[in-house]
Amino acid sequence: MASQKFNIVVIGQNNRLQYEALLFAASLRHCSPGFDGKLYVATPNPGPRWSQNPSIQNEDVRKALSQLDAEILPFDNHVFGESYPHGNKIEALLALPEGEPFVFFDSDTLITGDLTSVPFDFDRPGASLKVDGTWPKPTLYGPGFERIWSALYHRFGLDFDSSIDNSQPKEHWKRFLYFNAGYFFHKCPRQFGERFLDYAKTIRDEDIPELTGQNLDPWLDQAALPLVIHSFGGGRDALPGGLLDGSVSCHYRLFPLLYARENDRVIEVLETVSAPNKVKKVLKAYDPMKRLIFQGKGHKIREMFDQNALPGREQAIRKAIKAKGLWLR
Repeated sequence: MASQKFNIVVIGQNNRLQYEALLFAASLRHCSPGFDGKLYVATPNPGPRWSQNPSIQNEDVRKALSQLDAEILPFDNHVFGESYPHGNKIEALLALPEGEPFVFFDSDTLITGDLTSVPFDFDRPGASLKVDGTWPKPTLYGPGFERIWSALYHRFGLDFDSSIDNSQPKEHWKRFLYFNAGYFFHKCPRQFGERFLDYAKTIRDEDIPELTGQNLDPWLDQAALPLVIHSFGGGRDALPGGLLDGSVSCHYRLFPLLYARENDRVIEVLETVSAPNKVKKVLKAYDPMKRLIFQGKGHKIREMFDQNALPGREQAIRKAIKAKGLWLR
């Protein structure tokens, strides 16, 4: 399965995401030169669901992406948009070539190893397991995890029992299928995207009593994703551990956090792929990258922490960085 040709898609917009997409492209070409599929940077078209033009309009960014053999792929927002930008990762799938296997990555990701070595089985979709129990948040008087998740599975005619990890205790969030939407993959973006859109829209719009009091912003995509993956026969074991979100990719999320907690290989890739002038001159237009990567302030953050003994809570890391005036995003 590892030799199967596939495409990659990330989102790019007229904000920090366009610079993150450029870094992603540079890291892919540097660390996985044998990748022979297409790299798409999907960008939303202007329209009634946006108050301003969200597309990539920066010509320097567009040129740099082209030099890295990335294809800019416009798509329309029919359901989401400015009110829920996370929905871009759903609606963009409908613009990808039908029937061609794909891997979606969040733009704030670096490729750090050979992506072609990852044994994707595109018939069994999967997604990132680098996740905390962010959703749902059962209330004091219930319902609990089991009733909330079972209501969603039953709403879409899915077998709930086969999704459960019985090695986990009852009412522990890990007992229930849950992913981070930082990456996911399947054999057909149209099939996956249509179902993802249907499930997300239904969860958002329908009156499902068990969801009363649950916050779906920004968790809507992560509430729907396990259901979509389960419906196509995928699950937790779709990939071996340690590759994506490991030796082959890093979902860093924010540059201050990257410098604070990621390993030396991630720092090396970041600074190597951003160094060529054709990339550097574009990235320097984004102030957090300019200051953290090119002016060395990222290393000031790194010196604040022992990467082998980080604070247990991310909030403590953020607070320490902010206290030094280095929280740049």
